[in-house]
Order: sequence, then C-alpha cells, then structure tokens
Amino acid sequence: MNASIARYRWLALSSYVGLLIWVILWQFATDYSELSVHFKIVFYVLPLLFPLLGIIKAKPYTHAWANFVLMWYFLHSLTQLYVAPEQRLWAGVELALASLAFAGCTLFARHQGRALGLGLKKAKEQQQD
Repeated sequence: MNASIARYRWLALSSYVGLLIWVILWQFATDYSELSVHFKIVFYVLPLLFPLLGIIKAKPYTHAWANFVLMWYFLHSLTQLYVAPEQRLWAGVELALASLAFAGCTLFARHQGRALGLGLKKAKEQQQD
C-alpha cells in the first residue's frame, strides 16, 4: 500500500471510529432525546458496527458499501442542524465526521481497489469476453 492510499485509509478509519464514538457520546451521555436505550442502540450504534470489521481489515469493498451506512448519519446530522438548535454542536461534529469518513472510504476504495486490480468491467470489455 503506497503512502497516499495509507493516508486515505487513516482518514477513513479515524473518522469512522470517531463517528462511532461521537454518536455513542451524543446518544447516551446527553439528555436531549427521550428515546429508549434499545432504540438508540438499534438505530444509531448498530449500523456503524456492520462494516467496522471490514474497515479495520482495510477491505476496499467494505469501504465502498460503508458509504451507504454513512449517509444515514449525514442525513441525521443535517436534519438535527435544521430542527434542533440546542443540538447544533453535536450535529455539526457528526456532519463533519460523516463527511470525512465518506471521503476517506470513497478514496480508499477507489485507489486500493485499482491497486489490487478490482473493479467493474466496462460494457465493451464484457462483450469482448
């Protein structure tokens, strides 16, 4: 893995783990929400745990589909910025971490996938095979 790919991996891993920690702190250390603990675990923490092992193991495919999970937190933070002024700091940090994780996962998946020779074949290449 070359240096630029290693930087993308570091960005993806650190911001993803940071987002996980931040969401746990926000949902369990503050009294902003009246939701049950089970609801918070299922809807805020559990989705981030699904791709975590693949991100830790530096799998490009997992980094790529982790972006679908990250969109939930991106939308959640934008919604909270708009509707809950008292939570703007929490939502702003969540937005920043989700955006950084999205960028890191995208860049790592693209560049590491190319380095490993992974990817989708173009229609022209499929017709030739």
